[in-house]
Amino acid sequence: MFRQSIRTLLVGLCALTAASQTAPALALTAPAGTQAHTVTARAPRAQTLSNLNTAMKGEAFAYASYSLFGTQADGAAHPAVGRLFRSTAQTELNEHLHEAATLAGVVGTNAANLRQAINGETYEHQVMYRGFATQARQDGDTKAAELFTEIAADEGRHRDAFRKALAVVTSGHGTIPAPGAAKTVAVPAGVPQVRAARTKANLDTAMHGEALAYAKYRLFAAHARQSGNAALARLWEGTADVELHEHFAGEAVLAGLVRTTKKNLNKAVTGERSEATAVYPGFAKQATAAGDTAAAACFRNTAADEAEHAAAFQAALNRLR
Repeated sequence: MFRQSIRTLLVGLCALTAASQTAPALALTAPAGTQAHTVTARAPRAQTLSNLNTAMKGEAFAYASYSLFGTQADGAAHPAVGRLFRSTAQTELNEHLHEAATLAGVVGTNAANLRQAINGETYEHQVMYRGFATQARQDGDTKAAELFTEIAADEGRHRDAFRKALAVVTSGHGTIPAPGAAKTVAVPAGVPQVRAARTKANLDTAMHGEALAYAKYRLFAAHARQSGNAALARLWEGTADVELHEHFAGEAVLAGLVRTTKKNLNKAVTGERSEATAVYPGFAKQATAAGDTAAAACFRNTAADEAEHAAAFQAALNRLR
């Protein structure tokens, strides 16, 4: 109950901080009829902002991974474990990532969101995935090279669609493009299908990036819908589905992300304990030192949640033994 009240308080603090991303500070004046006073909020310090971005990437990856782990547990006749993975995944996405994204000021205007996405898709199209494909080919990981090349082309199409949408949003004329349909990839339990350590590392980087893109685009879609632009919201949502159900899933197959229920639980316990005892307490300490009190509170609360997740996963694992 206490933690939930802190989260409620953080929502207000986060919204105030997010608004300050477009300017060094935001001055809020009291409504007419009350004694005037000014509250000034500033953007998080550079280290705090970096930690918030790291947290978002980790929480997005946890959401995507736990969703797949839940499906595997269901198929292995462990429905309670499946429910645990899915409920935890929702917490990671809808609470932890959302709080970090708000503090970091990730969501801006529709035009700003499109420009942010265009920059990201351009980098993935022109640099990241092409580089990964070249390296995978050099290392003899042909399947990964083919997948990276295919995703690079997809990201170029996403960039082009976002550019067209930006022209419509800024000019007020034209039609927002419709999103492409996601070709959902099933992710069965299995071992990695690549051999080179470099390819494995690149797959991990790619999966984190695709999971974060999914989460961001869902946030951008919500903003677009709230602002009355349903067509733009559909573009964001459709593209998000491609990033998660096609790109992330395809990479997860090659990486051997999903294993047996026991192995998935073991991996989850290890990850959650690390976040609870080292990652988030460290982020909180740095945010406190920087004077970013809202971020520090967010990191501390997330650490406490992750400790509870670790305990729940460990209990589920114990019941399987």
